[in-house]
Amino acid sequence: MNMSEKMNVLFIITDAQRADHLGCAGNSILKTPNIDRLAKDGIRFTNYYCTNPICMPNRATLNTGLYPNVHGVRSNGINLREDIPTISQTLLKREWYTAAIGKIHHQFWLGAFKHKYRSAESFDVWADRKISSKSFPLPYYGYKEVELISGNGTVCSGHYLEWLEERSPERAEKMRNKVKNYDNLFSLFCEEIPEELYNTSYVRERSIAFLERYAKGDYGNKPFYLHCSFPDPHYPLWPPVEYQNQYKPEDMELPESYNDIKNLYNHKFLGYHLKNPPFKKAFIRESTEEEIRKITALTYASIAYVDYCIGQILATLNKLGYNDNTIVVFSSDHGDLMGDHGLLFKGPCPFNSVLQLPLIWKVPGLTKQGISDSIVSSIDYPKTILNLLGIKERYHPPDMQGYDISPILQDPYKKIRDCAFIENDEEVGNLKSRIRHLVTERYKLTVYENEPNFGDIYDRKNDPHELHNLWFDNSFKEKRFELIDKLLHQSLKAQTRWPKRIAGT
Repeated sequence: MNMSEKMNVLFIITDAQRADHLGCAGNSILKTPNIDRLAKDGIRFTNYYCTNPICMPNRATLNTGLYPNVHGVRSNGINLREDIPTISQTLLKREWYTAAIGKIHHQFWLGAFKHKYRSAESFDVWADRKISSKSFPLPYYGYKEVELISGNGTVCSGHYLEWLEERSPERAEKMRNKVKNYDNLFSLFCEEIPEELYNTSYVRERSIAFLERYAKGDYGNKPFYLHCSFPDPHYPLWPPVEYQNQYKPEDMELPESYNDIKNLYNHKFLGYHLKNPPFKKAFIRESTEEEIRKITALTYASIAYVDYCIGQILATLNKLGYNDNTIVVFSSDHGDLMGDHGLLFKGPCPFNSVLQLPLIWKVPGLTKQGISDSIVSSIDYPKTILNLLGIKERYHPPDMQGYDISPILQDPYKKIRDCAFIENDEEVGNLKSRIRHLVTERYKLTVYENEPNFGDIYDRKNDPHELHNLWFDNSFKEKRFELIDKLLHQSLKAQTRWPKRIAGT
């Protein structure tokens, strides 16, 4: 079903939010009334997976419709090439007004390995005033207007720094110094920033300001595509105190798999990295009960404040009269271990908590209230949104690899995929790995480049906490072969077909 070309899009994305970190997903402690309300008005997906469980690769996929091996952003610290077509470029060319507020992360943040590499999102160029809102390169990957945040939590740069400087020059100067010390970005917790100056407040304020400008006619009659991106709940964490007070560490529950950590030291892949924590201990590291309870409480507080701000944005959308002609999508870029198996953060591992994400679609005139357990991948978003907007395929970025899931938006019981394929390359410090995942309705398989004759297979139905690896189960040999064969063929389909042949011989 094609929607009118006058349809607007509000795409809301958070950073490092697990699928089960929503009230509507069954979380009994975390309160997310505004996102829950959006879910009641649309379709919530319970089997949505990223194409790569790291920020930059999956965000590039969401704008290109390509797997990481194809668009080239295989891990963080690799700029998305500016010659790769994006859906935001397509929309801009087809007369949408495209804007991005908050985190984009199509270019690197931290210092480049060589001086010749440049980034418009780098902490340093903003801290040293080498780039500003006046000199920021526009359009940026197809976004006509950008109000950028580089960073997370209380360590942020970008246009946000200029906004902060207008409100508190002293805090802005302190922030400029803070972002120059990269270790701050990998701290669990940072000093408090007043609620009115926090990054989540910035995204709320600037998103509402955009909608109000649009309502005044500042952008003519063009429909809008607004990429509204919150840097929370990714660490370093220190959300507004009012929200922290609502979630106490002692009230947080430890995951069912928490005590599995002792077994992981014998895991052929994870064991080495647990003994040698990679990259400033910011990936797959062992944690303590006290630390997990504290970070979970702060994560819930961060999400609760994001939820409040999303509520304000959606209320503005309604007040201005755009509810009936605006597609609203809510998601995140990757998950977080959050104590599962005694581990913290993200990184290459076989566990569902970093791979499975929240996803809610509300499409006026199409979606009805529902929950879908159909498997969906982040690579499906670009093709689906362009088709819903009535943009003919000849105008799409070429060779997009995802599926159009709009039939599921009409009928939550429809199935488009029978599996999701996930790539995960990592090359930072002593962490150099390449692993691949396959998720089917019943099983999840993980294989490792440098670990032959080894992998992880979990029964998603009977072992939801992923405590029993079926790889070495003698009664499971035939099914193991089937899953490996399926993963191989999914991997073949996902491989790049660039460059194109230019001659017969």
